[in-house]
This record gives sequence, structure tokens and C-alpha cells, in this order.
Amino acid sequence: MKKGSTIFLKLAVILMGVPVLALCIFLVPKIGDFAAELYPDFTIIKYLVMFVFYASAIPFYYALYQAFRLLSYIDRNHAFSTLSVTSLQHIKWSAITISGLFVIAMPLFYLVAERDDAPGVILVGMVLIFAAMVVAVFAAVLQRLLNEAIHIKSENDLTV
Repeated sequence: MKKGSTIFLKLAVILMGVPVLALCIFLVPKIGDFAAELYPDFTIIKYLVMFVFYASAIPFYYALYQAFRLLSYIDRNHAFSTLSVTSLQHIKWSAITISGLFVIAMPLFYLVAERDDAPGVILVGMVLIFAAMVVAVFAAVLQRLLNEAIHIKSENDLTV
């Protein structure tokens, strides 16, 4: 594959990280303050909410890094290698981690929705869980297909 043919995708991966960084800097503290205003007796809720969002940002950026590495492998004609499979595996586990964090945080979403009388908050939490699981399943399917392609390629190399 021609070097640099994945520049657009690499740029897209980088640009995916910018809004999440902006959300972490500007919106997450406000969400934590809002949760603390709803439950003034339960002051730790602010830190729990902030922890969930910041903790989910770590595997998100790790998955973006792995996607960038995967695109680099494609540029170097190593698309059908165990390195690519490993990157897909890391992306899958990052997505599962994000989904798990939001599943654990669903009671917090429920508390905020209950007090603020906004059931859409629970829906937002469920969408985050579902989106992360879709990414995990997609990465798992790609990982399995790539493993099978590598196996077929190695058999063909041994045959010739």
C-alpha cells in the first residue's frame, strides 16, 4: 500500500480526541458541580461523577493510540500481522472497559435523573454503554477475521 494512504484516517483519529479533551476540560467539572448541587448532603457524588468520566477517557485515548498504530501498520504493509491483531485486541478491551465503567456508573446517572426529573440522563448513560459495546464487538469481529486471514496467508506461504 502506498505510504500515506491512511493520512485522512490518521487525521480523523486525532480529531476524534479533540472534542473528548474539550469535554474533559470544560464540561466534566460542570457536570460534577451540578450533581453536587442536586445532592448537597452527598458531597462525594461530585468526585464519583468526575472519576467515571476521567477514568473512561483513559481507555478512550489508549484505543485512539492503538487505532493510530494500526493505521501505521497498514502504511508499512504489516496489515496482516500479529501486531494488527494485538492492536485490535487492545481496542476491544478498551471499549469493554469504557462500557464497564458506565455500567458501574448507571446508579449515578439514575440519582441525577431522579433528582433533576430528567429521564434522558439515563438514556445518555445507556447510549454510552451501547456505543462502547458496539465498538468492542466490531473490534472483536475484525480481530477474528484478521486472525483467519493471517492463518490462510501462512498456509498459502507454506504451500508455495
